[in-house]
Amino acid sequence: MILTVTPNPALDLTYRVSALQPGETHRAGPPAVRAGGKGLNVARVIAQTGGRAFALTTAGGPSGLRLADDLEASRLPAELIPVGSPTRSSVAIVDEATGETTVVNETGGPLTGAEWTALREAVTRLTLPATCLVGSGSLPPDAPATFYAELVAIATAHGVPSVVDAVGTALLLAAEAGAHVVKPNRRELAESTGHDDPVAGARVLLDAGAGLVLVSLGADGMLAVAPTGEPLYAHLPEPLTGNATGAGDAAVAAVASLLASGTDDPAALLRRATAWSGSAVLAPLAGELHPSYPELEARLVTG
Repeated sequence: MILTVTPNPALDLTYRVSALQPGETHRAGPPAVRAGGKGLNVARVIAQTGGRAFALTTAGGPSGLRLADDLEASRLPAELIPVGSPTRSSVAIVDEATGETTVVNETGGPLTGAEWTALREAVTRLTLPATCLVGSGSLPPDAPATFYAELVAIATAHGVPSVVDAVGTALLLAAEAGAHVVKPNRRELAESTGHDDPVAGARVLLDAGAGLVLVSLGADGMLAVAPTGEPLYAHLPEPLTGNATGAGDAAVAAVASLLASGTDDPAALLRRATAWSGSAVLAPLAGELHPSYPELEARLVTG
């Protein structure tokens, strides 16, 4: 069972418009509404591909009730920590003319000390049967920057591999704690390390203590940098057009699935992550893969 932890989930609203024109008024049908946030997207992808996932997250206010209802309807195994702050919303607008997606994310509300304690205690309890622990997504305002590092420490204490998808100090501290894999995208890596060169930025995280750094490069594919050996790259023969909102989450799901099965070869992790990430771009909603993901993996260009 792969445990995903999402401290700052969102109720995802996805609108589709014929053509997005900044500054203009648009008409759209009812949005697709689902429980979202990076860790929940990871859990959905794991479940879709035949793995066992358990999602730990928070929920508050009317939007939190809608999030809980959607998780129950989707039959995704989950535990929700009740919190006082309303669950935030995330709005995605899909431009059907170009295939591009514009996303507006609310920051969310802070958690109390007691709510953080309840979340940590749940992580410790649920890690016992887990085969991999994933900490993913933004942290609520005023959150302890050490939270993901604490998850890594819990995983290490239980002999479980850990994957962290974060940014800034939270990412650096998770690397220092010895996360097996960290997965920023190019922008997040530059913001966290101060290096525009992704290989140089990855080296900072490796020197801090991370076991492997996987970097999403958008249309350019993905980069894997390990403590030894040359950097590895993988990309599809041609860029894909679609909704890239959940592409990074699909990559994390791929990594967690392989780690949970005992596979930690950087080349294998890179290939699976790149293929699943590309497949997610072709899917209509974050947290899903297009059925072509095995074919995409077979078509990858690596080097």
